[in-house]
Amino acid sequence: MSDALNECTVVELRRRLRAGEICARDIVLSVEAAIAARDEVIGGYLHRDVERALEAADAADLSLPLGGIPVAVKDVINVAGQPLTCASKMLGGYVSTWDATAVARLRAAGAIPFGKVNCDEFAMGSTTENSALRVTRNPWDLERVPGGSSGGSAAVVAAGEAIVSLGTDTGGSIRQPASFCGITGMKPTYGRVSRSGLVAYASSLDGIGPMARTAEDAALLLQAMAGHDVLDSTSLREGVPDYVAAVGQGVKGMRIGLPKEYFVEGIEPGVRAAVMEAVRGLERAGATVKEITLPHTEYAVATYYIIATAEASANLARFDGIRYGHRCEDPANLREVYDRSRAEGFGAEVKRRIILGTYVLSSGYYDAYYGKAQKVRTLIRRDFEEAFREVDLIAGPVCPVPAFRIGEHAADPLEMYLADIFTIAANLAGICGISVPCGFTESGGKNLPVGLQLMGRPLGESDLLRAAGEWQRVSDWHLRRPVVG
Repeated sequence: MSDALNECTVVELRRRLRAGEICARDIVLSVEAAIAARDEVIGGYLHRDVERALEAADAADLSLPLGGIPVAVKDVINVAGQPLTCASKMLGGYVSTWDATAVARLRAAGAIPFGKVNCDEFAMGSTTENSALRVTRNPWDLERVPGGSSGGSAAVVAAGEAIVSLGTDTGGSIRQPASFCGITGMKPTYGRVSRSGLVAYASSLDGIGPMARTAEDAALLLQAMAGHDVLDSTSLREGVPDYVAAVGQGVKGMRIGLPKEYFVEGIEPGVRAAVMEAVRGLERAGATVKEITLPHTEYAVATYYIIATAEASANLARFDGIRYGHRCEDPANLREVYDRSRAEGFGAEVKRRIILGTYVLSSGYYDAYYGKAQKVRTLIRRDFEEAFREVDLIAGPVCPVPAFRIGEHAADPLEMYLADIFTIAANLAGICGISVPCGFTESGGKNLPVGLQLMGRPLGESDLLRAAGEWQRVSDWHLRRPVVG
């Protein structure tokens, strides 16, 4: 374990705090020193509240599960007293007046919301290049993207600029950057973690989840955040199991399915090899593996980009220059208030998705596009229901390729959308998923991280954490750290 506190896991820091070897202030200062040394290059943070974090550290209750642990928060989640920009010009100057429920629960568990990190604008993107505020780079290769939309959340953990972070996942936006940056990232079951205080992109797909170095750290964050919330009507009422205990239970007797649709032509050979080695590792640890089928996988991307953009169109209508967000100067009339405010405030990708979503919801096209997409979504969900009658978990790659070069897909959004083929279906079905480091693949002279994706049935987070924890017990990929600067 590293002596640098900013490189330690939550579990190690909690042990040292309780032993009196360190204090919570030491952790905050170590993280801040790493940010000062590296973030000009990485570009992960949009805001830090160091003074308030140090005050909270000095008052930390070390008896709490996360007492004294600083947490970075994706800048689409409200943190009281900190700016909330959604990485957009539309919300420039706005400061949150309240905590999202997930943040409030982390505070109640002793955690310290330390700062806000970069993302694709309004969480719309797969590279974090759509941020209107700054460029975030992958710590393993500064010429490559960290993934998205939670690219800042992944990059700061990988670079040692955060102990853990919060991300959001609408179509893979936790799992894909976790894979690209070589960390652990979990998408909980839809409704497992409250969305209250999360700025909505696509309300039937969005979710908040933990991003960390290990499955055990992710379990600690999920344990604190999960549970019913009266402020979120989609929040599930089921009780919260002991996720931390699940990490050490192993995989003996667990059934793992390999969908043939996730191992098709087009997957980079190094990605396939790393994923299959991880599957074989779980098999050696006592799991059984069998091939399964998810026959409607090929329709997932088209279905997602109809449903998600339709919901985005409705959710972002509130940013009209009157009720919320940026307002243009000296408008000539009401129409110009709407037109110019939205044109000036939103970036190109957000506009693209609003236009597409408005189109599929429009009169004469609703049934042909949105209505049909909802029917296909049902078929995709049924694919998973059938699969989970045969297996406990589904394994495969997170993405067909490792991290892209910055600008590589800037002129071809469709190519970038297609790279989400293996993550999107879990959001459409509302199930849980996790990415854990499983190796590296060579690309352009660089060794880049690869993530193993595991997907579980609804409320199957404990099974995910069992398998992720066992893989990290028998492998060391999650211990690898990039050299930055």
